[in-house]
Amino acid sequence: MAFGQGFISELVGRKVVVNELPIGKVSDFLVNKPDDTFPKVDGLVVKTARGLRFAPMETVSDVDRDGSVALTQAPADPAPPEHNALYLISDLLDKQIVDVDGRKVVRINDLEIANTGGILRVVAADVGVAGLLRRLGLKSLGKRVPAIYERVPRSMIAWDSVAPIREHNPAQVRLSVQSSKLSRLHPSELAEVISDLSAREAAAVIHQLDDETAADALEHLDAPTQRQIISGIGHERAADIIEEMDSDDAADLLSELPEEQQAQLLAEMNEYTAGELRELVQYAEDTAGGLMTTDYTWIYPHRTTDSTIKKIREIAPESEFIYYLYVLDKEDKLLGVLSLRNLLLALPTAFIYKIMETDMVTVHTDAPAEDVAATIARYDLLAVPVVDDHGKMLGIVTVDDAIDAIMPKDLAKRLPRFIARHHHAPHAAAAQ
Repeated sequence: MAFGQGFISELVGRKVVVNELPIGKVSDFLVNKPDDTFPKVDGLVVKTARGLRFAPMETVSDVDRDGSVALTQAPADPAPPEHNALYLISDLLDKQIVDVDGRKVVRINDLEIANTGGILRVVAADVGVAGLLRRLGLKSLGKRVPAIYERVPRSMIAWDSVAPIREHNPAQVRLSVQSSKLSRLHPSELAEVISDLSAREAAAVIHQLDDETAADALEHLDAPTQRQIISGIGHERAADIIEEMDSDDAADLLSELPEEQQAQLLAEMNEYTAGELRELVQYAEDTAGGLMTTDYTWIYPHRTTDSTIKKIREIAPESEFIYYLYVLDKEDKLLGVLSLRNLLLALPTAFIYKIMETDMVTVHTDAPAEDVAATIARYDLLAVPVVDDHGKMLGIVTVDDAIDAIMPKDLAKRLPRFIARHHHAPHAAAAQ
């Protein structure tokens, strides 16, 4: 194959010949495994008098950069359905992609391909002005005036950092890239990328993420974008993602939805989680009840520190917020609180009720968000427990959620998050 390295715009429209007889023109390029690091070009789509025909790369005997494309035999099979493959021209050119390393959405103007070991591969996306000029046939003008051509901006993105977004019919909208590429982004960065996409494109991105990653990103999106995505991915998938969200964020999202849609989503969830969320959505958004999450770790007072530590190791994958351990009785009444630091420093045989703090700071479910934030700030807490009139513990409000509630949304989103988010536990983890 004479072609070594160049751009697909240089090959599209080229004459295709078999035994030196023209049969059509190059219309597109097909890639069967777009998730590969640098995907192999599996064949050409040839526009013939009989319609579009597929020519496997094995039948390409020569690709002359300045001439025609020669095949060893005439292509007989029609081009495969679009949802079974990636077409470099129709699916990618002029379409938006996610630049994973650049953490932004850009548009593809051209694609660079290279012959490596006899295999033609996609190696980079051209998102700069040079690619656009090349597409418009103005590259030759630039070459005739070198000073102009040298000043043309070049912007290439290696294909292993590219996440192309495909849109076809709604049932088949998908992201043609491994979700691991997008998982390299922080949830807040992923949310910013999603915010720059259309509703369908955003749904396509979410569709390819695992539930946990999708939940993390969804928590960083504004309410209107959340509603659009939830409405575009189906009740079953939406319910799975919402179950992975922090309970207070999940409740906030549900409260923004129409009652009928809310009921449909809750019906898809496990009974325990659905019950908790039904209770949380009853609280006003700007109160402790509306801010609280049920994702906290509680323990019984009769355990020793050694057995408690062993139990925490078991439940750790289900609960990330274990800075404080809340001591409850059989009726869930809050008896005391214990920091993880004090637990680790205590003797292994010490009982929890001997080392817990009983002089506790709590807030009632009806406490305004401003009072909750003031309480957390005054006592320098990472979280404050929320109780009812009878001292029963219902949840906690974390410092980051308290800050988000009282600060302007745009400013709160820019604040560094110095503590770990507690996304993954669907309910309170218990070390009994």
